[in-house]
Amino acid sequence: MTIKDFMTHHHRGCDALLSLVEDAIDKKDFVDARGKYTEFKEETLKHFRMEEEYLFVKFEEQGGMQGCGPTQVMRMEHEQVRALFSKMDEALTQEDGSRFFDLSESLMILLQQHNAKEEQMLYTMIQNMFADQNDTIVEKLIHYES
Repeated sequence: MTIKDFMTHHHRGCDALLSLVEDAIDKKDFVDARGKYTEFKEETLKHFRMEEEYLFVKFEEQGGMQGCGPTQVMRMEHEQVRALFSKMDEALTQEDGSRFFDLSESLMILLQQHNAKEEQMLYTMIQNMFADQNDTIVEKLIHYES
């Protein structure tokens, strides 16, 4: 498995978790929704940490682009997602399904655009830059727990 394949697959896993949250809210099962939402949020934040603390750092060090370039844009978008999480937390606490769906729709649009940029551009650049380290990097990502 390549770095790009692993990270893309992880995106899809997070998308699937959000779909399960929305299904539970649609059924007005807020207990189930909160549990699934917690899993979705934790997995998404783990994905961000894998990027921000490991992949982006390696890429920036190798390419000499600390604090600028495509990784900086990705970090800003991660912050936008974190801000939406805060609002989604509130909507779930208040069991406001309508508000949650409005926020999750905004989240999905943001994530779809964000993920497309990563998958089509950034992961390809990272893959090319670290092709000789692919297996080591994928192994680190599989077991990432920072």
